[in-house]
Amino acid sequence: MSHTPVYYGEYLQLDKIIDAQFPESFKDGQVPAHDEMLFIIIHQAYELWFKQVLFEVGSVLEIMNQPSINDNSSELQTVVHRLHRSVTILRVLVQQIDILETMTPIEFLEFRDMLRPASGFQSWQFKILEAKLGLKFEDRFGKEYYTSQLKQKEIDIIKKAEDGASLLQLVNRWLERMPFFENDKYWEGEIIGNNAAQHPFWLTYQRIYTEGLMEGERNNIDFFNKVFYTEDESRGLSPKACRAALFILLYRGYPMLELPFQLLEVLIEMDNQLGNWRYRHINMVRRMIGSRIGTGGSSGAGYLQGAMDKHNIFREITQLNSFLINTKKLPKLPAVLTKKLGYNL
Repeated sequence: MSHTPVYYGEYLQLDKIIDAQFPESFKDGQVPAHDEMLFIIIHQAYELWFKQVLFEVGSVLEIMNQPSINDNSSELQTVVHRLHRSVTILRVLVQQIDILETMTPIEFLEFRDMLRPASGFQSWQFKILEAKLGLKFEDRFGKEYYTSQLKQKEIDIIKKAEDGASLLQLVNRWLERMPFFENDKYWEGEIIGNNAAQHPFWLTYQRIYTEGLMEGERNNIDFFNKVFYTEDESRGLSPKACRAALFILLYRGYPMLELPFQLLEVLIEMDNQLGNWRYRHINMVRRMIGSRIGTGGSSGAGYLQGAMDKHNIFREITQLNSFLINTKKLPKLPAVLTKKLGYNL
């Protein structure tokens, strides 16, 4: 079978990419603003990286959306690997702000007014990414106008992403199927119905956790009951999923739980990097335009601050760290369960 030669420039479509910068200030009759070229290239690079992250997250959703992940395959490892890659890309997005900040506020003003009403607020790819990760419409800051400046085609794509199963929803489903709390398989003693609060492990664990609280932390007892035993449809993770996630965090040293622990950790880190990006973005906007409104009509730094405070997609995983105890005090697991969690020799 003959192979058609592939050439670098053609393979990468460099003629399209390199010729895709058209600064407004370079048009006839305008005084060229040198830094506008940098501004365009930085934002084009952002959108290319958003495309790659969406590609990675999309493949993860396909794997996680199966009726069940095959624990004897490399599927979970693939999920963790691709999410780690996405986090690494997000770190690069944060670092790119260093380059953009080589432009001074005065240099930005040379072309800023020519950009209206274009704005980073119109990045539909980023909104799709948030939706696919698990940000619900009702939880968005500024939801009343977050698609107001987009074209209908872009709005439709975002709405489709919001209607599909998100990563947070699929992780919740995956956690709920953890089998290690089956009554008659691993645990001895009477368990009243399906009451998780009466399960021998959770009875013991809650007692140890409560005994370790300081006086000013006593409210955490009610918080514990709310997180692990109280159903609430507004939450991203169910009580059952939260119990499974905490169990993974506590006993992550067992081989069977190493990859599940890495999955939870990479989700926390994804939220962390998105938060870092928003934080750097806020500081950059304040540096560049102060209290002025954005070119797209948003409140500028005010909108970004609101989004940073509210758009914490995996915060329910992070908050589980409130319920950790000293590993030396962890309840001893039944021998039949520790054998299951170890290597099957």
